[in-house]
Amino acid sequence: MPSLQDAVQHPDITPHGQVPDEDNHRWIAINDDDGDIWMFDVTYLLSSYHCIYGKGCPGIDTEPDHSETVGCCVHGAHFVDDDDMTETFRFVQRLTDEEWQFKSVAEAMHRKTKGGEPRKPAHHGAFAKLDTGEWTTRVHKNACIFLNRADHPSGAGCALHSAAMNAGERPMDWKPDVCWQVPIRMDVHTDDNERDTVFIRAWERHDWGEGGKEFHWWCNEEPEAYTADDPVYITSKDELIGFVGEDIYAALAGQLDTIRKQTVTPVSLSPSNR
Repeated sequence: MPSLQDAVQHPDITPHGQVPDEDNHRWIAINDDDGDIWMFDVTYLLSSYHCIYGKGCPGIDTEPDHSETVGCCVHGAHFVDDDDMTETFRFVQRLTDEEWQFKSVAEAMHRKTKGGEPRKPAHHGAFAKLDTGEWTTRVHKNACIFLNRADHPSGAGCALHSAAMNAGERPMDWKPDVCWQVPIRMDVHTDDNERDTVFIRAWERHDWGEGGKEFHWWCNEEPEAYTADDPVYITSKDELIGFVGEDIYAALAGQLDTIRKQTVTPVSLSPSNR
């Protein structure tokens, strides 16, 4: 007979150091007060994924970044909308020369205004408008202009992120939306009756369009990134609340807490019982 010592971790929890099987993800649904449905990829949220920037991340460019300093910042950040850019601009204005390696570079690209200071994000040298009409953070020296390189006195990393930490504030409040959301993705599907079904899952290569095929490495696919001590729904609590709100997150966390406590005892049938 199987004993309690034979109990194993719940099958929805992928072992530490392994990438979840892409074909066997479990989902749970939570309904909100507006009648919309939130669908959560339990398999991913219970995994031990975490960002390994500066801890072996070779970046997503077509060739590996052996300096481990570029990460997924190689293309700059695409703003979701004008509000996203305006909010980022508010924090950019707080950056000092000590915090931001390329501050003087951005300032040299300012569109001159009365008084000399940029009054709108579009005037600031850190932002660039693409031919498509989209606004992004400017790419400088083959990566986002806010990315401090290894030769910066405080080391490599996002200037906005480190400045927020220095100020005792949340980096996700300072950075463009895409920078704190990735690699968690929110997909919204609206039916004929205007009812939304919102999927919370991991970003996949195809989500980036044709460009995703050019990544030589994508973290959600690699076992090196599945080495955190705690699961995604805990390590990315603030980000998930940013997506779904505190009430939905609390309902989600309650269910995932329960699954984490569960174990499964394998049952084997003896020849006499077959």
